[in-house]
Amino acid sequence: MTLNEAWNLVGGLSEPSKMPCFGYSTPAKRCQTGMKLRAVVGTICAKCYALKGNYMFPKVQESLERRFASLSNPLWIEAMAFLINAKEKSGFFRWHDSGDVQSVAHLKAICRVAELTPTITHWLPTREYGFVGEFVRSGGKFPANLTVRLSALKIDGPAPLLLAKNLGVTVSGVKVEGFNCPASNQGNKCLDCRACWDKNTFRVDYKKH
Repeated sequence: MTLNEAWNLVGGLSEPSKMPCFGYSTPAKRCQTGMKLRAVVGTICAKCYALKGNYMFPKVQESLERRFASLSNPLWIEAMAFLINAKEKSGFFRWHDSGDVQSVAHLKAICRVAELTPTITHWLPTREYGFVGEFVRSGGKFPANLTVRLSALKIDGPAPLLLAKNLGVTVSGVKVEGFNCPASNQGNKCLDCRACWDKNTFRVDYKKH
């Protein structure tokens, strides 16, 4: 597989301006839990940043849909791992700056990509608690280089702390009760902060955006 073949197969990678690394995104409108929450006042998804601004440009939406369609390709795991190993020089990778996990099979595929990219530390935020729970209860193990964070549902609501502890993952929220994301004070960029990727930082809280 060549770099161009891998890029075309998965629909490319994203380059979120905030991040110190490449990312991977799919359409926010394809989020299963997120789109239900979209209609609920007070939820974080009701004000989803990935359903406005640059994300809504037709060419961006086309690209996101190509990535979504590629998830069923049997070579997706191989192509994603090849691409990340070839392109990512920072040592970090962020999953789903737009979009979310689609199934337990999709979560297993992401885990396999992490296993095939052992020099990269991956961060996967998700509101698909059910898929994470099913994966863990069926005996699934998250790779050491993959940090899964269960994202809070409501702006003023609690982060799913107990569930995360029971599943052996981490959390994020909006209330300032955990590690406070410094991005809002440094040009909306991570700069040298890597708390989101750190399994030892159990809770990260973000400013509402």
